[in-house]
Amino acid sequence: MQERSHILIVDDDADIRNVLSLLLNSSYFVAEAADGAEAVRYMKEHPQVDLLILDVMMPGLSGFEVCQEIRKFSNVPILFLTAKSAEGDLVSAYSSGGDDFLSKPFSHAELLAKVGSLLRRYQEYRGKPGQVLVLENLEIDLENHKVRNGGEDVTLTDKEYAILEYLIQRRGNTVTAKELYEAAWKEQFLPGSSNTVMVHVLNLRRKIEEVPSNPVIIRTVWGRGYRID
Repeated sequence: MQERSHILIVDDDADIRNVLSLLLNSSYFVAEAADGAEAVRYMKEHPQVDLLILDVMMPGLSGFEVCQEIRKFSNVPILFLTAKSAEGDLVSAYSSGGDDFLSKPFSHAELLAKVGSLLRRYQEYRGKPGQVLVLENLEIDLENHKVRNGGEDVTLTDKEYAILEYLIQRRGNTVTAKELYEAAWKEQFLPGSSNTVMVHVLNLRRKIEEVPSNPVIIRTVWGRGYRID
């Protein structure tokens, strides 16, 4: 059975979220966020999201600001919703990194058509080259599992890459040694596993950090774990 696409709806209006969820949850897995900050947190914690439906006018972070933040770590397609149809909103939607635009009020058929189109396009191109994350001097091709440091290819072991990828997927969050070990080794965390993680992180830093003794990509959060910001 094919896994359902994962959609995040972001709108400060609970009624709008409920309507969208009712329209979509028969075909897709739907999550909701009530503001921009919650949306950014959710996206960092759930990198498997396939589509973001994002309101423009929200308290706190606007939809455009949320889009700009998410574009720092994700290429997920973003469909903007707005009560306005001004040309300036269209320009802002696309310049901030949005993929499509839908003005309220909209028809159910129009929404479903745009959602289906964006998901098909994303699923078609997701596995193709070009989706590269840049961190400091590092270029990480998450689709092809390739890493370049200062333009030079970096050879990582499977465990080193698994650690790097797991930290990237949880960018902005501190990850414990237990989480890293169980994600990379797929084994139960035991006494002594922390040392295994520490050695692999040190080796990884030697390959990707400008100054391994003063890392700026993979930081240690003392007493808690590791993180990439």
